[in-house]
Amino acid sequence: MKILMLSSTFPYPPSRGGTQVRTFNLLQYLSQRHEVILGTVRSPDVTDAQIDTLRQQVTELAVFPNPQAPPQPPLAKGGLALHQGLEEGFFPPPLNKGGTEGEFSKIIGKFHRFGRFLQSGTPPNVLSSYSQAMQNWADELVTAGKCDAVTCEHSVNEIYVRPEWRQKLLTVANIHSSVWGTCREMLATGTSEKPLRDRLNLPLLARYEKRYCSKFSRIVATTSTDREQLLELLLSPVQVRGKQDFFVPSVDVIPNGVDLTQFPYRSIDPGGHTLIFAGAMNNLPNIDAARFLSLQILPPLQQRYPDATLTLVGASPVPEVLALGKLPGIQVVGRVQRVAEYLHQAAVCVVPMRIGFGIKNKTLEAMAAGTPVVASDRGLEGLAVDGGPQPRRALRANKVHEYVEAITSLFENQQLRQDLSVSARSLVESQYTWDIIGRQYDRLLQF
Repeated sequence: MKILMLSSTFPYPPSRGGTQVRTFNLLQYLSQRHEVILGTVRSPDVTDAQIDTLRQQVTELAVFPNPQAPPQPPLAKGGLALHQGLEEGFFPPPLNKGGTEGEFSKIIGKFHRFGRFLQSGTPPNVLSSYSQAMQNWADELVTAGKCDAVTCEHSVNEIYVRPEWRQKLLTVANIHSSVWGTCREMLATGTSEKPLRDRLNLPLLARYEKRYCSKFSRIVATTSTDREQLLELLLSPVQVRGKQDFFVPSVDVIPNGVDLTQFPYRSIDPGGHTLIFAGAMNNLPNIDAARFLSLQILPPLQQRYPDATLTLVGASPVPEVLALGKLPGIQVVGRVQRVAEYLHQAAVCVVPMRIGFGIKNKTLEAMAAGTPVVASDRGLEGLAVDGGPQPRRALRANKVHEYVEAITSLFENQQLRQDLSVSARSLVESQYTWDIIGRQYDRLLQF
């Protein structure tokens, strides 16, 4: 097959975040069996060497300038095309801040973005990452019949897919989770940063998600919860541009995986009273989890274990996360070369997610590394870990006292730590390697 993969997020190196990890490993698997043409956008931190490395993974690579960044000089390296030109369909840079004038400008900017969303039906973040040059390139490939399937690796890439494409080739949106469902959850749990904005956006997101899903042959989510949430929306009588009869695609579940070479099983149980939480520290669900763990869970735990410590690992920590490093027993280390090394040094990995749907890479990676996990319903979504006919693979907690008791039981019981460590690693090896996940994606594209 000839597969056109579209990713506005540059998917290399695969340690940058969840989207990059999933996209890179899927394209790497598919490239071994098919001709993969990848279109992507160069973010400011991407190096020429990283582009060259990514190019070796695919049949053809087209890299486009970031619509929000200054133009990059052209690259001329072994057939690599860096397309340039005026980008359209995105918002201007943020308005100047400062003083009354700055605050007024911010308000005007917000009204402008909401007005565009209301008029166009497409969220501002999707429009802001849109590259007209990438659109023209994709149009040419599809019109010329140079691909058999098109995949959008994250929902923001849906903007490049024309509705009529579904009539001539397979179109797949690998969306991870529902944007409407996530917004609804944040409002329901009181974790929205801007409740008024999200209440206004919620019906617009429902209309948007229902409309774009109808363009695709198939939708791919990462958990059954994601699937049920999408079907709830897609099968509901929400009007889309005045129409109620429209195509409802099939929704398939394909979880994330783990690169076991990057997350080898630990050689020893370090013991002690050490905790770890890992994830991109500029991501709202992770920021919320880090603060919840640091400010509400760790203090009562330290009353029992004064030497208890917490290490927060992850790229781009925002000021709210950096401030946690001033609290007793907390270390904020930012981006690291190998997260597994930090997981191996911790007695327990805590994944106290309160918002955000989809299967969590951070949970799978800790399980692969052999670090016992205590996590919330959101942190364990999509994973069978609670025992029953199968061995228990993690401990579940949602309230502060549940976290404290679960962590205490692991601190006190070496055998329990060992049992969870072994069974969790076994689960990952049998169901969540990228080879297994890649096969599932490959089968879906050929169905």
